[in-house]
Amino acid sequence: MTDTNSPDDGQTDQSVADRLKSQVRENRTGMVGDLVFAVVWVTFASLLYDFVFPTAPRWVLYMFMLAGIPAYFGFFISVEMAKQSQ
Repeated sequence: MTDTNSPDDGQTDQSVADRLKSQVRENRTGMVGDLVFAVVWVTFASLLYDFVFPTAPRWVLYMFMLAGIPAYFGFFISVEMAKQSQ
């Protein structure tokens, strides 16, 4: 089911650009953190593949990239746990 604005929401119809701006404004720090993690992970995986395992088959690079998914969740879950323990 799609997420649409119904007249009962109390919101006026917004353009896609307005909705995008409000989404970015509300989630700015989270989006920046996600982007930084993605750039660092891809850089790390590419350097590892190019310099540490230069003779490895191409699927190894894809596995490094795929390993970024659990690494992402593990990193941000551990950050949240650290924040809660303070």
